[in-house]
Amino acid sequence: MAGSSRTDDSPFGRWWRNVDRTTLICTFILIGFGYILMLAASPAVAVRIGASRNMFIFKQVLFLGIAGVIVVGISMLSRKAVLRLSMIGGVLMLGATALTLVHGIEIKGARRWIALSMMSLQPSEFLKPCFAVVTGWLLTQRRISRYFPGMLIAFALYGLIVLLLKSQPDIGMLTVITAVFLVQLFVDGLNLILVAFGFGCMIAAGIAAFFIFPHVRSRVERFMHPGVGDHYQIDTALRAFGNGGLPGRGPGEGRVKDLLPDAHADFVFAVAGEEYGMVVCMLIICVFGVIVVRTLLRLIREDDPFVVIATSGLVTGFGLQAFVNMASSLHLIPTKGMTLPFISYGGSSAMSVALAIGMVLALTRQQQGRPLAGNGFVTTLRQWRSA
Repeated sequence: MAGSSRTDDSPFGRWWRNVDRTTLICTFILIGFGYILMLAASPAVAVRIGASRNMFIFKQVLFLGIAGVIVVGISMLSRKAVLRLSMIGGVLMLGATALTLVHGIEIKGARRWIALSMMSLQPSEFLKPCFAVVTGWLLTQRRISRYFPGMLIAFALYGLIVLLLKSQPDIGMLTVITAVFLVQLFVDGLNLILVAFGFGCMIAAGIAAFFIFPHVRSRVERFMHPGVGDHYQIDTALRAFGNGGLPGRGPGEGRVKDLLPDAHADFVFAVAGEEYGMVVCMLIICVFGVIVVRTLLRLIREDDPFVVIATSGLVTGFGLQAFVNMASSLHLIPTKGMTLPFISYGGSSAMSVALAIGMVLALTRQQQGRPLAGNGFVTTLRQWRSA
């Protein structure tokens, strides 16, 4: 099989030889977990809202099927095609994000979604990977042409996104995009002190959000003072992890899905902990970790600055989203309505994460049979920092 794949010169054969198969396999493992946990968590939620018992299952099977096709399809694109797709998609999603402020669906005081026939679209989810790729190109181009205002355009684009997300409001998405941008600036060669200053501004903005937005203040106060306010969801989630223990109570034996309104979405990790135990939870964490670490290790040997900066942003957004969801379920940070990639219910989430991972696989794929250059970017980064 391996020998035949080396001699297969078809487009699929070349793609299979050059794509990061470890990351690809881990991605489909997460999609598999998404199927299993949706079977466990969603029927009780559907019955509770008076819908068909299998409504969420049928929808998520479709969403994850499309997500799998997106991952493979995008991963076959060239780097130029990924950039072109990101530019077009970024413009469309910027417009759609602005449209939510006028014609968006209001849920829990926020306008982040646009109603479609089968699902509600959250444009900012798709804006995140497009922003990472476009910013990577802008920061790279300014190194190639000293007269190209790449840094200025990148900051202007970031400022526009901040304005739109603040108006929805979506502080969680704004935090993730800010972290992505700061990581990219550091990888680009920005002085570490300035990056630290940026994170300081991010903390200051978080403090400001505490005083400006009531829902942010409520979540932080409930996290800091466990005896104050409504802790029903997080207390129930923590009990679920305790009930599951190491081996779990067994498939279908969990009770948290009958009690939490968001058991199929924000708290799906608690369902995994109760029914499948700490062993499966650690396995899920390890799969996310393999994708992030594997991608970063490939970037160390990459000699294309655009690939390194863009992919660093993509994998930062992916890893941070997974961390926020799992840490919220475990009460390590204030609760935040952020999905667990490929596992939580949601069409926008599944397809946008698939877009991001497909871009990661496309950008890190060996192009035209060229092997990754040994330590190429590390050398380039040192030259930039010393310039």
